[in-house]
Amino acid sequence: MIRYIKEKGLNIIEVMQGKQNAQQLAYVRQLQREINNDEKLFLPLQQLQFTVFDIETTGFYPEQGDQIISLGALKVREGKIFEDTQFYSLIYTNQDIPPEIEQLTGIRKSDLTTAPSLSEVIYQFYQFVKDDPLIAHHSYHEKNFLQHVNWKLYRSSFNHRLIDTSFLLQIAEPTIRIVKLEEWCNYAGIPVENRHHALGDAILTAQLWCKYIEKVQKLGVISLMDLYEEVAKRKK
Repeated sequence: MIRYIKEKGLNIIEVMQGKQNAQQLAYVRQLQREINNDEKLFLPLQQLQFTVFDIETTGFYPEQGDQIISLGALKVREGKIFEDTQFYSLIYTNQDIPPEIEQLTGIRKSDLTTAPSLSEVIYQFYQFVKDDPLIAHHSYHEKNFLQHVNWKLYRSSFNHRLIDTSFLLQIAEPTIRIVKLEEWCNYAGIPVENRHHALGDAILTAQLWCKYIEKVQKLGVISLMDLYEEVAKRKK
């Protein structure tokens, strides 16, 4: 099949898209069109349900061929973690896993040969998320990959609201200069377990979020709009 594609000069992305489940394409495109980010801006944070998530990847640059190899997520509502409502999957790739990533995550290429495809996992992830706002720790990495994946698989933009834990931390702990998730957890008294596992990191991120959401609410940050406005003030 690959030889035929090359000989005929066909666009391999179009061929792969043709094989994808039409229901998946329709669902993701419709979900991204219908997401209304504005209506959640003024609701109390305690009333919102969030999906906290994390990804493990082969590198940092999806536009250069780096891939997502695992994805983990769970729900947070009313400042509480719902650990019985979780999502986790490895993701198939035929790429070699860089030794440093293998050592960091414990994921080997042999673990991924029978894993579901990226399109299937992303589809299931969006079914899990629905229209929840998303939370991630230092979320640029996750946003960059999801923007790339959405366009590559579905020719759709990534429209979910994605909130960085650093927003809370800047407000609650303005003098602390910590970056890494495990260092923040240590500082906050959260036991660090299953680090660099997508679901493990999502759980740590959720614990950090729930701990600091209480602190920022006491400082008068009640809604997402309050959160954005307070972060903007501190950047001036």
